[in-house]
Amino acid sequence: MTKKGKESEKDRSVKSLQAEVEDLRGLLDELRKENEGILGQLQRVSADYANFQKRVPKQVSDSVGYEKERVIKSLLPVLDNFEHTLLNAGSAENVDVLVKGIQIVYDQMLNVLRSHEVEQIAAAGEMFDPSRHEAIMQRSEPQEQENIVLEEFQKGYTLNGRVVRPSKVIVNKAVSQEQQTAGHGLAGDECDGDDTE
Repeated sequence: MTKKGKESEKDRSVKSLQAEVEDLRGLLDELRKENEGILGQLQRVSADYANFQKRVPKQVSDSVGYEKERVIKSLLPVLDNFEHTLLNAGSAENVDVLVKGIQIVYDQMLNVLRSHEVEQIAAAGEMFDPSRHEAIMQRSEPQEQENIVLEEFQKGYTLNGRVVRPSKVIVNKAVSQEQQTAGHGLAGDECDGDDTE
């Protein structure tokens, strides 16, 4: 090869390398711009998140305060009616009038609770359900089905279907045949003892 051919090959090689370097510089500039854009976006998202964290507790607090106010406002008419009933109780000649006034206030209170999605739990005559009832006592009534709620001591309530307070109840406990036989034997013995006295 001639000296001129070697130089032109060298020139082409240098020009090719220069072109590659320029392409790489262009790519590097694009990546820097993209990186700056992503960094700016990340900073904006971070700032938005920080603002969100500051804003949410205030919104929750405001919402809870609003709900408290709403519940209190719905209870005030009931309180007013209690006051009117008590003021008129002194002048009431008939106890029935007082009882009727208290019944009206009670019904109004139940309606207020229903408006807030609070419902009473059915208990007496229902099958015992430990998720809705709290057994405070057992009693044996042979004519009734086992685990049936015989009596309700305190009403239970749900809020939006979730138990807020279970009903306190007496549950029927069936007496076994052995217990019945043993019970009759004791009663017979007691009677025999009374005859000898």
